[in-house]
Amino acid sequence: MSAAPRFRIGVFAVVHRDGRVLLARRRDSGWWNLPGGGLERGETVDEGAVREVLEETELLVAVERLIGVYSKPQAEEVVLTFSCRVIGGTLAETDESTEFGWWPPDQLPERTLPKHAERVQDWVAGASTALIKAQRSPSLREDGR
Repeated sequence: MSAAPRFRIGVFAVVHRDGRVLLARRRDSGWWNLPGGGLERGETVDEGAVREVLEETELLVAVERLIGVYSKPQAEEVVLTFSCRVIGGTLAETDESTEFGWWPPDQLPERTLPKHAERVQDWVAGASTALIKAQRSPSLREDGR
């Protein structure tokens, strides 16, 4: 009998203010993305999302609702994306992020991770219940786009 697959659980935040969403430029790749990352042992999903936003942006957020559950079977990952609002802190460069921007959802920067742009559009759609979607394509194409 083979061992059960081990999936990583990711938690990401669409942090919004005045109709704009916060994106962080990743230090390691230069791509713009939603703040977030892997859930840590002993955390609830909302605690993980709050921690990840704080680690990457120095902002304290409150989780409002679940936007969607995104299955990434090729990466053995399940990602939960939450709508969040700022309740404290000040944006500051971190070990993971070099800069930040508040972007209109229809004008995201060119080098935004495509899956993250899709999640922003799901937030814009404002479904009354959480979405359940597969994101099977690779995170980036071979040509870096």
